[in-house]
Amino acid sequence: MLRLAANLSMMFNEVPFLDRFAVAAASGFKAVEFLFPYDFPAAELRTRLADNGLTQALFNMPPGDWATGERGLASLPGRVQEFRDGVAKALDYAATLDCKLVHAMAGIPPAGTNPVTAASLYAANLAWAAELAHSAGVKIVLEPINHRDMPGFHLNTVEQAAAVIEAIGHDRAGLQFDVYHCQVTEGDITKRFEALLPVIAHVQIADVPARNEPGTGEIGWDFVFRRMADLGYEGWIGCEYRPKGDTVAGLAWRAQFGV
Repeated sequence: MLRLAANLSMMFNEVPFLDRFAVAAASGFKAVEFLFPYDFPAAELRTRLADNGLTQALFNMPPGDWATGERGLASLPGRVQEFRDGVAKALDYAATLDCKLVHAMAGIPPAGTNPVTAASLYAANLAWAAELAHSAGVKIVLEPINHRDMPGFHLNTVEQAAAVIEAIGHDRAGLQFDVYHCQVTEGDITKRFEALLPVIAHVQIADVPARNEPGTGEIGWDFVFRRMADLGYEGWIGCEYRPKGDTVAGLAWRAQFGV
């Protein structure tokens, strides 16, 4: 049985963020994920999880200055200490929220950055973060993001991410397999999923091209979901999509595809 987690950053925007936990639980979700928890005390988020019987499946490390377009620090020159501070902050939240996966965003290196420099920084930062996280009982996950939504992002393909994970170690790092980003960048979703299943720690879904709920675009979700189940995937599947209309009304796709 595939397990769905509601993404509270993108879903249930009809109500304030802290109220989305209750709405997600009332809608049948057993877990949640979101982009960032840092605007709220960890203890408050923990209470919302506990009160609604929810598991925290995933969140992101601090991304740098999101408002100016930064999307992670791991590959950015001159930001090593800020990256490390962010890792420590994320792990503090993970401990309070009992969250076992934290996404380390690769980032968008500034124009003119030597690709070798960015790659070297990325590898060194992730190795450091993975070791610290492992000692705290947390696995870091890496998510390739497509070139259309986030031009210049350092990590674009699932194969690139898998190579980094192989170097760091499967016990310390895993792949955040986002079906939407994979379809936009590479396609061949289920064959890639099958090949990389041993390193996949988390899955996210949205349809292509508009990033709305499954069934609104080009992806053959009947086959994709059935293949994930047949392959024995047991992790959470984060619903990281933009509802086309009312979030709750749009959840009819779960019955449509039997998940």
